[in-house]
Amino acid sequence: MDDMVLQALAKWPNVPHCYGWLGLDARGQWYMRDDRAQAAGPFAGGTPASRGSLLRHEKLLEFIHRNYEADARGQWFFQNGPQRVYVELEATPLVWRVNADFSIVAHTGRRAQVRRCVLDDEGRLYLDADLGLGLVHTLDMGQAADAVEQGLWLPEPVVASELPTRFGYVRSPAACQNPGEL
Repeated sequence: MDDMVLQALAKWPNVPHCYGWLGLDARGQWYMRDDRAQAAGPFAGGTPASRGSLLRHEKLLEFIHRNYEADARGQWFFQNGPQRVYVELEATPLVWRVNADFSIVAHTGRRAQVRRCVLDDEGRLYLDADLGLGLVHTLDMGQAADAVEQGLWLPEPVVASELPTRFGYVRSPAACQNPGEL
């Protein structure tokens, strides 16, 4: 976490958490979800209007990536100074890019070590790594298929709806706060 974020946390330790305002899609793209987007429905499985606005500002994205992590309940957040901004997930908290040597890098730029590979009942491939569970980016499925064919990754079957419980993450922290709203 950035030093300035840690200093802000120490100075203002009781800033309320923020829910529903930031989303991460299945390709590792961030979306700002204003009141209108949140009113249009949930981030995951919602409409294009419920996604919000795609974030493109490079320095902001770098800041989010450096300060993105999970709490003890498996809710992923971006620590924005003293405020914790919980993230709505379309799929998983991480999206993996696969390199030519089969090493992996999260959408945040952090390198990781693969622990296991899982394939859901809808044909999506995930990697469980030391940083957590992530979906393999669609552009890297050819590379991932090569790793499977070479026996480097042995996909275990899993039911998609069981992923959050099995791998300890929460897709919608906002829904956990207000179960009747989302």
